[in-house]
Amino acid sequence: MEEEDYSHLHEINYSEDYNRSYDTIYIAEIQHLGLRTYRVLKDKDDMILDNKIEAQFEKWDQQWARTDAKIKKATEKYFGSQHADEVTKEAKLNLYRTENILKYTLDVDDTVDWNALKDRKVFSVTNPKASILIQKGKIQHPVKPELSSLPEMPSSANYQPTLSFFDKLIKSSREKKQQQAEYFFNAAVKQWKVKVKEVEDNNQVIEQAHQRSIESYEKKIQSIEKKAQKAEDEWNNEMDAFYEKQNAYNDNIDHLEKLYLSKDPVSVIEYCELVLNNSEYFDLFSKDFDLEYNPETKLLIVEYVLPAPDALPRLTELKYITTKSEFKESFMPDSQYEKLYDTTVYNITLRTIHELFEADKADALYTIVFNGWVNAINKATGNNVNSCIVSLQTHKDEFMAIDLSRVDPKLCFKNLKGVSGSKLAGIPAIKPLLQLNKEDKRFVASYEVSSQLDEGFNLAAMKWEDFEHLIRELFEKEFSSDGGEVKVTRASKDGGVDAVAFDPDPIRGGKIVIQAKRYTNTVGVSAVRDLYGTVLNEGANKGILVTTADYGPDSIEFAKNKPITLISGSNLLFLLEKHGQKARIDLAEAKYLNERR
Repeated sequence: MEEEDYSHLHEINYSEDYNRSYDTIYIAEIQHLGLRTYRVLKDKDDMILDNKIEAQFEKWDQQWARTDAKIKKATEKYFGSQHADEVTKEAKLNLYRTENILKYTLDVDDTVDWNALKDRKVFSVTNPKASILIQKGKIQHPVKPELSSLPEMPSSANYQPTLSFFDKLIKSSREKKQQQAEYFFNAAVKQWKVKVKEVEDNNQVIEQAHQRSIESYEKKIQSIEKKAQKAEDEWNNEMDAFYEKQNAYNDNIDHLEKLYLSKDPVSVIEYCELVLNNSEYFDLFSKDFDLEYNPETKLLIVEYVLPAPDALPRLTELKYITTKSEFKESFMPDSQYEKLYDTTVYNITLRTIHELFEADKADALYTIVFNGWVNAINKATGNNVNSCIVSLQTHKDEFMAIDLSRVDPKLCFKNLKGVSGSKLAGIPAIKPLLQLNKEDKRFVASYEVSSQLDEGFNLAAMKWEDFEHLIRELFEKEFSSDGGEVKVTRASKDGGVDAVAFDPDPIRGGKIVIQAKRYTNTVGVSAVRDLYGTVLNEGANKGILVTTADYGPDSIEFAKNKPITLISGSNLLFLLEKHGQKARIDLAEAKYLNERR
């Protein structure tokens, strides 16, 4: 059966940011419109990012293919007991996979296969030359025309006079007849010459027309051959560029492997990201994490986003009630589900640490700190919370000595001196044993930017550092009348904050975190979600997101009823003008300049 194309369900929004070393980070917010799911992928290498995107869409398409098949079956009235059995079978499989999350990875070698990361695709575009040259056979070669034959020249023998007996005796009579015969012969010759001329002229016209046909035919053939050769040259250039890019990518993989084996800190983090991205959870829940590595102590901190308490599979059976022509779903009891959730969290914790230690072929890891975070609704308050519910610190020798195939995950976690609440489904917040450093030397000296701008300056094309300081200046003017203060944060340690405002107003004031996005593309909803998470983590009263571009409908919808203000490019120009500063925003020009840099 031909594989269906689901590319129309893919949506990608690209953007760029910078890491702590001021290197460009390529960001892609990808969505699958069928599954209504999204993910944010990042990498310093745009080709590696594209491979990540392709792999994620392939997974999603496989999942959607199953869902799509069910929808089609439902549309075709393919219900009843067969459909119920299929759903029940899948529900039991999902529960089995959830219960065996830890055991599944024990039979898998989590080491990154560098060769598998390489691009082995063959240039599959067909050389167009042959198909173009086929057109030559469709053009008929001009057939040589038949020329008219020249008329036969009159023979004087046919014009000899017939002389009677008397003509022979009488000279005058004989000469008269001879003169008449000569006259008619000369007339015939004259008429023959006229006909010869007509035939020759006509044949010349025919030959000239044929010659023109030959020339036209040859021009068409030459044109096709030239077109075919040009197409082949372009094809060769395209093939050379394909393999040149592929070789460069594969060389980069080799380079990354060497850097990792030499324990390069950035490469160690990238390698660990590859390990965790390769970890297969069968799409039971979304997967996200953040890493920080200390090369001096070989310490890796893993900030892991755990599934929310309502995110795990809960359906146990689907029955088809024939008498009512309806389906009846059966779900796992609350007490059993809460126990499953607790076990799953401990399993994810142990599994993540196991995968990282097992894949550590460079011996770059000695200690791992795992902090498991949950972003969910606290049923006791109805408010969104982002809480750390498990935290575990362990050493490689100690951890790898454990036989994970025979342990009780909770007892193993506690034996390793892990910290957690009693019932994890209630999202009991605990203090992480060790966290990513987001506070150290965060504020940096500011400098003035607005005085350097003129009315024609394109904000979308300015340096990102200057843009952040411009935003700081702008909000300093906005808050200064009430005694407010605005500070710019260090890019490498900003924790998602570009500036922090302190508004002294006792009612509406407090701490306000500000993010500046000098984007040329629409700001995706992930950026707004990130800001909201930052507001909660910072204990801020409000978050402000400023961009040179605009916001998508999902971003605007997410910001509703939340302490978030979205300032688009047009709003930014208005605020600048309010404080006596004129500028412009030209996204197309900025994109062009970025491409040339």
